[in-house]
Amino acid sequence: MSTSDSGVSDIDTPSDSSVNDESSGVGLSNPQLSSDRRKLLDSINRLRNTGVQADIDLPGIVVIGGQSAGKSSLIESISGITLPRAAGTCTRCPTECRLSCSAGPWTCTVELHYLKDQTGSALGQARTIIFGDPIFDKSQVEDRIRRAQRAILSPNKPPHSFLTDDGNSPTELSFSTNYISLQISGPKVADLSFVDLPGLIASVSTKSGNEADIAMVENLVTSYISKPNCIILLTVACETDFENQGSHHLTKRHDPQGKRTIGVLTKPDRIPTGDEDNWLALIRNERDALENNWYCVKQPSSQDLKEGITWSSARAREQEFFSSKSPWAELDPVYQPYLGTPNLVQRLSSILSDLISKRLPQIQVELELAIQQTRASLELLPQPPSDDAVLEITTLVHSFTRELDQMIEGVPHADGLIQTLRPAQEEFRRNIRRTAPDFRPFESGQSAQANRLMPPDPDFLREEEGREHWPSQSLSPARVPIFVNEVLTRAENARSRELPGHYPFAVQKAYIADFTRRWADPARALCTSVHKTLSAQVTTLITNHFSAFGQGTLEDRVQVVVQAYIQELVSATKAAVLKEIQHEENGPHTLNTHYLSDYKEKFMTYYKQLRQKDRNPTLAAAIPSLNPVIDEVPPSPDPISRSPSVLVSEVLRNLSALNLSIRAEDLMKLCPRDPMEPAFNIMADVRAYFQVAYKRVADTIPATIDDELVRGVGKNILPTLMKGLGLNGPEAIRIAKDFARENPATAKKRVELEKKLERLRSASQQLFAL
Repeated sequence: MSTSDSGVSDIDTPSDSSVNDESSGVGLSNPQLSSDRRKLLDSINRLRNTGVQADIDLPGIVVIGGQSAGKSSLIESISGITLPRAAGTCTRCPTECRLSCSAGPWTCTVELHYLKDQTGSALGQARTIIFGDPIFDKSQVEDRIRRAQRAILSPNKPPHSFLTDDGNSPTELSFSTNYISLQISGPKVADLSFVDLPGLIASVSTKSGNEADIAMVENLVTSYISKPNCIILLTVACETDFENQGSHHLTKRHDPQGKRTIGVLTKPDRIPTGDEDNWLALIRNERDALENNWYCVKQPSSQDLKEGITWSSARAREQEFFSSKSPWAELDPVYQPYLGTPNLVQRLSSILSDLISKRLPQIQVELELAIQQTRASLELLPQPPSDDAVLEITTLVHSFTRELDQMIEGVPHADGLIQTLRPAQEEFRRNIRRTAPDFRPFESGQSAQANRLMPPDPDFLREEEGREHWPSQSLSPARVPIFVNEVLTRAENARSRELPGHYPFAVQKAYIADFTRRWADPARALCTSVHKTLSAQVTTLITNHFSAFGQGTLEDRVQVVVQAYIQELVSATKAAVLKEIQHEENGPHTLNTHYLSDYKEKFMTYYKQLRQKDRNPTLAAAIPSLNPVIDEVPPSPDPISRSPSVLVSEVLRNLSALNLSIRAEDLMKLCPRDPMEPAFNIMADVRAYFQVAYKRVADTIPATIDDELVRGVGKNILPTLMKGLGLNGPEAIRIAKDFARENPATAKKRVELEKKLERLRSASQQLFAL
């Protein structure tokens, strides 16, 4: 046979020799077993003593079957003890038998193991109660088990009260997942652990039964047999139809290939006449085949037990039954080793020891991995509270403020605070730039052709600021054009006592006010955006520094204090920003006369050139082409064929001969005076001032926000935090202890992990000691 996934491998076929002499030991306590096998059983028993079975799947034996399937009798034949058999005392909770060989007298200690509390909720750590004094007389075990089971089924009553009660009080539960553990030791006791589980329920009584018990018992059995290193002893009573026994179907579900199941047929003396062949087919492994075969045992009857039959006498009568009763006596000799309790016990011992032998190296690997994982889980937990909570919190606060200062000053990362704020600052600059007045040097009634001559903005501005920083016209809101005749009309309407040809400065101020009053909203938006980004990064920083401390109240308090402080700074920053905008709205002002004059000249030239291109397109087109080559253009003999550029060149040459140094652009001055000339002056004034003021605001507003809000957070954050947390006052120690109080769930988790690590280390040491 091949090795199964669970580690239960092919075992030699059992021999004909059986253990029949009681003097050789009860069940698996047979001293004839090899010393190697006993060492293997000892090793698993020592591992179980560490409690590591809660973390690692250890090889073990589980006995399952339907109610009254003969499980208890089978357990008695293996353990050598007597289980309760009176009415109403069938197995209603798991009963673990932990057998160990010792040189001392035979002893049995009964323990109650609670995995769930009174409400049925799982306990974080199993609770164990020693139930009564150790037992030295085997005859007392049955009564102690009966009382222990009643204690398990009555979780709201003191367990020890059941040691002396009359046994007539009803129990609270019909079944329980909490279990009884029998610690049995003695010179002829096996080193073995196995569990007797409640029998599967087919149906319940309508008067006293509970339908929920059916599912509960099935789930309980499943929790054991689903483990890959569990050897399943499947007991099947021959007095009941095989196909109707639910334990067989449940076993097939979790061990479909029969790799780790040993079938045990009980009560063979009650097989209905004519059904013998159906049961013999199982023994021959001809149907529902199992890798480790089916066995058949004959346990003492109720009358035999009342008469006090001994273990050796029971085995002798069992052997007589199989050797004299049909059809067992006629069974082929090759199948005779599958009959009788001694053969089953010997086979069971062989399978378990082989499984342990193959499982031990895997257990060592799993233990080391579990130790590493448990250590890692412990490291992920917050540090436990220190004795000096004030010092610990103060250290955290200083660490936080240092990193906050670094964040404010700027870090070389793409997701740094300064880098994250930059897009909002650029958007603010573009929004201010979009408020530039859109002056047009054409009359509003002119054709669309004239307006098409107007580029979105002068080239000198694009070259000056860089095209990559220029607002995209496709993304900019449509600007309302202001035509030159509208500017002149507004200027004329503003004249009062001025001399003819002179216009009040109020016209320029009015146009300037039109765009400065639109700067407050972008400034507020920038302030809001910076506040949002700053708060988000500070919140993350607070979480990084304080979230692992205590129950989270310190982090919450720091968040409240810091965010309140930031909110105060936001209010002050908005006031400072709006004050800057108010300065702009109060009227034009600048000491930057050089740039103002330079821009005015550039815009005046720009507007006039566009105007002349519209009014004198021929001359305007000729002038730009002459400047580079004006001295290289030869005179043409044919005045009719001469182009405008040649004509202009000759004019400039002749003027030069008269010692008049005139540029080509100056020829435009010979054109008739443009009646819109005063409007050009106003347009150039306003547009030049916009450039100066726009650049000033694009710098001062972000700088104000940076100084008042961003840098402001770091200026007084340390004293603000110390005061807000109450660490400077007389109640500092009490407050710090409250902050440091550990989350109960975290403390519980730490205790669980520490206990688990202790179990794992102890188990690992036991393995190394082998």
